[in-house]
Amino acid sequence: MPSSATTDQTASATLDQVIDAFRAHHPEGDVDLIIHAHEVAAEAHQGQLRKTGDPFITHPVAVALMLAEHGLDAATVAAALLHDTVEDTSITLEDLESEFGEEIARRIDGVTKLDRVRYSNREQAQAASIRKMVVAMAQDVRVLVIKLFDRLHNIRTVHALREEKQRRVARETLDVYAPLAHRLGVQEIKHEFEDRCFAILYPGPNAEIQTMLAERAPEREAFIERMIEEIKALLAESGIEASVTGRPKHQYSIYRKMKEQGRPFEDIHDLIGIRIITKSTRDCYGALGLVHSHWVPVTGRFKDFIAMPKINLYQSLHTTVIVPDGKPL
Repeated sequence: MPSSATTDQTASATLDQVIDAFRAHHPEGDVDLIIHAHEVAAEAHQGQLRKTGDPFITHPVAVALMLAEHGLDAATVAAALLHDTVEDTSITLEDLESEFGEEIARRIDGVTKLDRVRYSNREQAQAASIRKMVVAMAQDVRVLVIKLFDRLHNIRTVHALREEKQRRVARETLDVYAPLAHRLGVQEIKHEFEDRCFAILYPGPNAEIQTMLAERAPEREAFIERMIEEIKALLAESGIEASVTGRPKHQYSIYRKMKEQGRPFEDIHDLIGIRIITKSTRDCYGALGLVHSHWVPVTGRFKDFIAMPKINLYQSLHTTVIVPDGKPL
């Protein structure tokens, strides 16, 4: 489960934080546009509260901060600050277009239309809603990005809703937004969606997996460090410059694997992933060759997303190998 620190950070986000994050990516960017959007949004939402009891403006500011941290442009950050004004205040789309121009108004309109999509069951969510969002993505992917971060902040603060509503939001997030985050290549958001929804929808299994992961954490961390150092040495010997990082698999992915394979937690061994980021495509294939020559690759587990990129142009090579102690990696 993501730490509460992540939640608190966005819940208490300020305009100054948004501006600082934006300037880190765009030193010469249009900060005045962001400040003006915040002024309009703050006035429009004056007196409104969220279910958490916080002033409503904390939500669009939190969404804007996350977008700024991910390097989005000033128009998108401004649209995020204003994204609930048409839906929840007396401001009209025409007002926004007059004040901020067609580009920002169009993005806000796109988010507003997505907000109006309602889900009655999983089948409808997976069909109608994904179609609706893919259409939005095709017109302007930034509309979908705003909506993803909007949902991310909402799922982080979902505890303020009654239990039935929490489960509905979690199911919708798991079925619709997590796959879309995956398609956009924002894996950290996909994983956070999945783990937070897993905790709401399956609290028992979630708690069990958390406990078992905690019990094996020291062993797992030592294994990750050992593998990272071994891979770094392999790459250095061949003159390949790369960053190498490791991480444990996420709780929901472990649960899904247990269900799909019909195996208990103790029999799930591939709980760790290693990421190698190189400076060129040639070095990426070279690193793959080194890994495959050093350890035994698992048949059928290799995927080449360089030769066949994903829809979001994500490019990488995926493989699974068996390391000396018999564990898949």
